[in-house]
Parts: sequence; C-alpha cells; structure tokens
Amino acid sequence: MSTVANNPVVGSIAARLERLPHSRWHVKVRVLIGAVTFFEAFDHLLAASALPVLMDEWNLSTGQATMAVTTGSIGMLFGALGAGWLGDRIGRVRTVALGVALTGLASLAVAASGNIEMFALFRFLQGLGIGGVVPVAATYINEIARSDNRGRFVLLYEMIFPAGLSAATLVAVWVIPHYGWRAMFLIGALPVLIAALLPRKVPESPRWLLAKGRTEEAEAVIAQIEREVEESTREPLPAPRAEIPDEKGTGRLADLFKGRYLRRTAVLSGLWFVAYYVNHGIATWLPSLYTDTFGLDLTTALTFSLISNATGLLGNFLMALFIDRIGRRPSLIAALTGASAALAVLAIVGASSGPQVAFFASCTTFCIFAINAGLYLYSPELYPTRNRAKGAAFGGLWNRLGVIIGPIVVGGIIAAGGSLRLVFAQLAVVAAVGALIAFFAVETKGKTLEELNS
Repeated sequence: MSTVANNPVVGSIAARLERLPHSRWHVKVRVLIGAVTFFEAFDHLLAASALPVLMDEWNLSTGQATMAVTTGSIGMLFGALGAGWLGDRIGRVRTVALGVALTGLASLAVAASGNIEMFALFRFLQGLGIGGVVPVAATYINEIARSDNRGRFVLLYEMIFPAGLSAATLVAVWVIPHYGWRAMFLIGALPVLIAALLPRKVPESPRWLLAKGRTEEAEAVIAQIEREVEESTREPLPAPRAEIPDEKGTGRLADLFKGRYLRRTAVLSGLWFVAYYVNHGIATWLPSLYTDTFGLDLTTALTFSLISNATGLLGNFLMALFIDRIGRRPSLIAALTGASAALAVLAIVGASSGPQVAFFASCTTFCIFAINAGLYLYSPELYPTRNRAKGAAFGGLWNRLGVIIGPIVVGGIIAAGGSLRLVFAQLAVVAAVGALIAFFAVETKGKTLEELNS
C-alpha cells in the first residue's frame, strides 16, 4: 500500500486539479513542454533526413547506413529506461530538463563528426536524451489534465511531436542541399537554451510531489496554479468535485508485472512495439527508396517524406478530436486496422512508382501518427503516480525496440534483394497483429488517474 493512501490531501489535490478550467496557465505549460517535445522530434528524424547525403559522402554500405539510423534508437531505449526511474525519483520537470540538455549538446557533437563511427556514437548519446524526455513529458501533461477532456488536452499537445518531424523534413528540404547535413544538427542543438528555462517556468507535478510525501510543496504548487488560473479566467474557481479515491501501489518496478498491471503492461508493450516497428520500418527508408529505387532527386524525395509527415499530423489532430468521445480502445483498433490496410494495398498491388508509394505511405502515417499520439496519452493513464513515469517509459522501451528492429528488417530485405512487396507485406501483418492486441486494451476514457489506479 502506498504511503499516500488514506491521506485526505490526496483526494484534495486531485479534485482541485480536476476543477481547473482551461486557462492561460495551461497554455503556458503546454507551450514550454511542447517546445521541448518539438525539438526532440526534430532531432529524432535528423539521421533519416541526412542519410541519402551521408551514403554518398562517406560511401556507406547498407549495413553502415542501418547503423547510422539505429544507434540513436538504441540510445533512446536506454534513455527511456533511465528516465522512467529518474522521473519517478527526482521529478518530471527536472528529468525533462536533463534530457533536453543532453539532446542539444549531443547534436553539436554529431555535427562535428568526421566519420560514420563518431556519427553513430554521438547519435547514441543524443538518443539517450530523446528517449528519456518524451515519455516523461507526456506523463507530466497527463497529470495536469482534467479527466473529462484529458484525451484532447494531451493529444493536442502531442501534435507537437509530428509537427517537429514535419519541420525536420521541411527544413531538410532547403537546408541540406544548400548548407549540408551538418547544419541540420546545429539547428538541433537549440534545445540547450530551453533546458535552463524549464525548471524556473514550469512547476513540478503536484500529484508527484504528493506521492513523494512532499505534502507542503504539493499544496504550495496547487495553490499557485489556482491563483494563476483565477487571474487568467477572472472568475472564481468551481467547487472541487466529490472526493476522489486514493491510489494504491508501492512504486516498485515489479508492480508493473503483478495483478491487473501485468495485463496492462503486456498489451501496452505490444502496441508500442507494433506502432513504432511499422512507423520507422517505413519512414527511415523512404527517402533512400525514393532516390535509389525510383531515381527521384533528393528534393523530391524529401518533399514526399514531408507530405507523409504532414498527413500524420492530420491523423494526430483527428485522434485528438474524437478519442474522448469514442474511447481509447476503439480508436487504437481503428487506426491499426487502417495502417494494415494501406500497407496491404502496396503489398498486393506492388510499389511501382514513387508517387504511388508516397500516397499509401501517407495513408499509413495518417493512422500510425494517430496511434503513437494515442499511446502517449494512454500509457500514463494505466499506472499510479509512484510508477507512472516508469510505466510510460517501459512502454518507451518497447517502442525503441520497434524503432530499432523495424528499419533493420526492412534494410535486411532490401540488402538481400527482396522485393518491395515483401517489405510492405510484413509491415501490414505486424500492424494487423497490433489491431488484435488492441482488443485486449483497458478502456480509460472519462476516469481520473486515481480512479483508474485505486
């Protein structure tokens, strides 16, 4: 049993957060955390955007190219594990700030790399930061959101991530041909400026403070938030809702694999793996496929990739609008089924031209980006405050495995002379398996984080 249980302040903090109307305070926090997420996404896709140029400049083999794009993902895997522990131990905001600083500094080092080995090493370090920031940031946003509109609140924030991916591709279309790939990584170092600002402008999660037994700090933070909300709305706050049940749990990692949490962790892990296996299995190789297989110039290849990312942004937006209405489980099932169908068309009809692949790849990213955003909402909902960052980050571990294995499998098929039909067929099958896994997901819409974990 958590030491927080039976403490009357628990329900008070949760109830006071639940009564807060949307205000400038929420906008401020989402903008600051969103800026972090934007640049993490921007840095995440830099290797894929630079890959066509790197392959020519350093005369890379397919194996070396695969290493260039997967070392960052391996770093993200370890970063997710470490950040989950840190996020529950030292706080959400401090963990995010540390990860952002590491991401930016490593980007500078990548820009100075003189060979593929140094490039891969510094991409690994950059991945440590990216992998740690995103799940912990999503955990924080979940903890300040109201239960009745948490899906829309979190997913509109999560649109920042595909926006960052789109921005990376858009900037690459112009910067790489004119200034080279190193300039992209110099731009990716900008998050260093945010790292120092974040702890001073964004308050720590009151739910986390309370779970750590820091009751006075939690009360001070929630009181300050309430004052800012009242000042911005110019109206008195509504009365808190009826008492909210207390959470249970010890905060140990082992709790993720016991009782009801075992099912939640298993389903979540499978969904994360599938979503990112498919996403990165296709996205990482698209620019190179356009140039090497279909003979398109670099600008056209990057433009097609930009269209796919922009379509994904639209999918994210529609998921934000409807997930609170139709629920998490139906949304995930529908999106995974749609992704599988789009990939199956490419496998059956055959990928015969760049524009054809770009169209169905865009249909796939429309669904996949919606799934990814939905999982960043869904993951923190499934675990109590003392384990929330660890639970979300454990899901991040499986998405990193998907990020690593997806491009390796696709690269292996291409290197072995396999057809594009086979590439898209195996991706379609994996997405279909994900849709089946989603049938076992627990529905969380409309419930407070405490009600889901009491």
